[in-house]
Amino acid sequence: MENQNKIQQLPPQSESLISDIYHYLIKPPAINTFIKFENPDEQKEYCQRILHRLNVEVCEYTVLNIHKIGINAPGKYVFEELLKWNNNSRYWPSKLARLKLPDGSLDCVQIYLFGLDTILSFKPLKIRGLHLPELFKLEKRQFNSTPHTSDFDNARSLLYNCSGGYPIGIFSLYVRSSIKDRNEMEITQLFFMVAFDFFGIKPNFITHFIKEIWQNIHNRVTANVMHRIKLICETKFESISTSLND
Repeated sequence: MENQNKIQQLPPQSESLISDIYHYLIKPPAINTFIKFENPDEQKEYCQRILHRLNVEVCEYTVLNIHKIGINAPGKYVFEELLKWNNNSRYWPSKLARLKLPDGSLDCVQIYLFGLDTILSFKPLKIRGLHLPELFKLEKRQFNSTPHTSDFDNARSLLYNCSGGYPIGIFSLYVRSSIKDRNEMEITQLFFMVAFDFFGIKPNFITHFIKEIWQNIHNRVTANVMHRIKLICETKFESISTSLND
């Protein structure tokens, strides 16, 4: 009964567009996961340290957003939860940003805003309508499911080339063991990273304004997604641990 109660504490799956807008866009995240840096040099050093592990050059992109959250569950367990990513995942706003997996795997992920890939289509009249581009298109660059023997922090990662509406660049989910010297208290640290070049356009007032809006939306949704991943992993792992000890 106790384990059933813990499972009931898990966040609900995506139910409607209105609920997704509230829970992911309007509702303030329980934990602010966005990493803020004191100066550009600190940001560059931090970025290069992580991207070096992913074999990505940070100089290719103009902005790099990094989110981080501590999770009290083993890294392997957290990573396996990430590999289950689909429209039924309790941490994903599937009505707001619906996934399509063309080959049924995470090797290619297409994300459509509001789930719309076509408009003005009428099946009875066999009118196909207009095809809409993906909000994001993620194509596998490399997956690291097993830490290298030389890794001291048990790092695992998903790395994608990212295109579509916004951003253009790379997207990565990175999991590693916590490092006490960096005051990381939980068992595992999860990083959510997006590096992008704003369509190759030189900054001006308009592009800067649009970029600010997108970044605020991105940061709010990302923080809420990551907090849900934390809650799911900790709740499930605690439930499993309790069962084994009974």
